Amino acid sequence: MSATVETAERTWVGPTAPERLQILRETKSIAIVGASDKPSRASYFVATYLLSSTKFTVYFVNPALKTILGQPVYPSLADLPEAPDLVEVFRRHDDIPGVLEEAKAVGAKTLWLQLGSWHEQVAADAEAAGMNVVMDRCVKIEHARFHGGLHLAGFNTGVISSKRQVLS
Repeated sequence: MSATVETAERTWVGPTAPERLQILRETKSIAIVGASDKPSRASYFVATYLLSSTKFTVYFVNPALKTILGQPVYPSLADLPEAPDLVEVFRRHDDIPGVLEEAKAVGAKTLWLQLGSWHEQVAADAEAAGMNVVMDRCVKIEHARFHGGLHLAGFNTGVISSKRQVLS
């Protein structure tokens, strides 16, 4: 189990696939908190996809960097030129509550925790503040799933399922 996933029983129920699609349809801008300039990191892969294959305005947030993929990097959500619709989090578990507070302060509509990230209390707090919450899912995979792009990066299974295909 990933170190970023809570070990307690999961009780929070996230949005359904149609609800996640609606969230993405309503999203115009995405801030990637914890964005990395290292090509081996998931946030870099997601950033590359979002910039090349979507119409989202993408912002990078990381106080230690100046640019990623030729785009400026901002030290915090408060430093962005606009409030992002969706805040995608690539941070350690213990950092997630602070990211939520920043997201609420700037008026973000959705908090999206990357694959492997799960925080029940943050989900409850975000929903109480009127925000959408998605946890333990990848924006890139979800967008590609809904827009016919699962063939990118070797995801061309032809089947969208979490169950193993039975071969006779």
